[in-house]
Amino acid sequence: MLEDLVEHMAACDFFLVDAVKTLEKAMIARAMKTAGGNRTEASKILGIHRNTLQSKLEEYAVAVPRKPPQKAGPALRARAK
Repeated sequence: MLEDLVEHMAACDFFLVDAVKTLEKAMIARAMKTAGGNRTEASKILGIHRNTLQSKLEEYAVAVPRKPPQKAGPALRARAK
């Protein structure tokens, strides 16, 4: 499978730097999805520092999935009064 990917990229004149960026962007997007948009968790999945992840998210313009808003529970409602 990996050999097929390498052959495909070589046939399409991908430079190594482009191939690395493509793989890196895909792995970051997958980690962010798995972590539900939590950057700290995604950085742990990837084995990189959170600041490095933040830089790469900006560099590659990766869409960050958002968690749905939480409903206000009793504790949140009490603080809002």
